[in-house]
Amino acid sequence: MATSFGARMVRAAKLDRAVYEELEKDRTATGQAAAVVVLVAVATGIGLGAGLRGLAVGLVAGLVAWALWAALIYWVGAKMLPEPQTRADWGELARTLAFASSPGSLRILGIVPVLGDIVFVATGIWMLVATVIAVRQALDYQSLPRAVAVCLIGWIAQMAVFFLLTRSAGPV
Repeated sequence: MATSFGARMVRAAKLDRAVYEELEKDRTATGQAAAVVVLVAVATGIGLGAGLRGLAVGLVAGLVAWALWAALIYWVGAKMLPEPQTRADWGELARTLAFASSPGSLRILGIVPVLGDIVFVATGIWMLVATVIAVRQALDYQSLPRAVAVCLIGWIAQMAVFFLLTRSAGPV
């Protein structure tokens, strides 16, 4: 039985470990995962008050960042720091990591002047916790500290890549 897109987003936002296991195994959910990334990018853009061009750039950046993030987490978690039972591929990480960003859909509330900063900070922390859970489940880790370390190493590597890309692009 297929699980609905909305129900999966809610379960992921509720930090339900079972939904991350489900997503890891469901190869047909990659389209749903991409839809989560698109939805969160649009909600973030609206919440930031980005215009149409900002939404388009944010959408493309969100999709690229998602693919890169999944590749980095796969490399660090499955290749550099696997546990004996770790079996994963890029798709498993991509699906679970996309759904871990589900709380970001609330960033649309950033358009409310008093809530903007609070919503962005709260959803950022919430998404970080969800990401650690997604990584732990997708990589079949027993160790929570290992999942945290993989996320931290992946984040540092991603920031380095983005820094190098933006530096090489030159002034805009």
